[in-house]
Amino acid sequence: MQIIFHTGAHSTDEERLIKCLLRNKETFSPKGVSVPGPSRYRQILKEALQALETGNPAADARDILIDEILDDEVADRLVLSNAHFFGSQRHALDGGVIYPQAASRIQQLRRLFDFDQVEMFMAVRNPATFLPALLEKASGRRVRELLSSFDPRDLRWSNTIMRIRDAAPDVPLTIWCNEDLPLIWGQIIREMAGLEMGDKIEGNFDLLNEIMTKEGIKRFQAYIRQQPDMNEMQLRRVMVAFLDKFAKEDVIEEELDLPGWTEELVDDLTEIYDEDVFQIQRIPGVNFIAP
Repeated sequence: MQIIFHTGAHSTDEERLIKCLLRNKETFSPKGVSVPGPSRYRQILKEALQALETGNPAADARDILIDEILDDEVADRLVLSNAHFFGSQRHALDGGVIYPQAASRIQQLRRLFDFDQVEMFMAVRNPATFLPALLEKASGRRVRELLSSFDPRDLRWSNTIMRIRDAAPDVPLTIWCNEDLPLIWGQIIREMAGLEMGDKIEGNFDLLNEIMTKEGIKRFQAYIRQQPDMNEMQLRRVMVAFLDKFAKEDVIEEELDLPGWTEELVDDLTEIYDEDVFQIQRIPGVNFIAP
């Protein structure tokens, strides 16, 4: 079986991807693609991974889990999403490392589904916005303690992805920038479901609808109806053109307020992130989705 793990990251799509996948559940099912509701697998997988910390999986553990998750559904491809696969939000930056548990968790998932084709999908995000979002609900004390424990300039998503690659070199990784999500939304959904690029899906422009004015959406939809033969690259250029004119500024502006943070630091983090993304694209075994 092909088992797709969407591992977040935290504070990226905020469950929008799994909700869109679930909207397409009935369409995907005849194609052999199962998108179970999160309540069917998140807790039992959490318990299974915890058990693997102290021993090997039972011989029938995988089959029991699959039967429980599928609940009599027949499928060749299973799509599972949980931003906590690599640890809770609280521990996402322990030791000044992005997801320090990622390598051990991917190994556990690989052991659990030893004879399946496991793939991982994950977004990365500029630390200049990732940290404020990650710490949005943390106490002032927690924020101060964390920020004093490391230099945010040292954070590298590429290091985390390399640790995952080293821990499970046979697991294909699909990575994208959260900042690009509105433009590549449809491609991510299709690749998770194993569909062809031109296959129709419900919610192809879900995220675009959130960040574009009603007038802009109306004009955009009218335009693409008049251009039914556009390919994906052409469509993205059209999206960019409409966003330039009709984006909701109050929605796309991000909060960057953390104690001691300056405009200079934010600029430094953004420059480092741009270089880090370039490094990610060069990692063998990584399918990087870009606009």
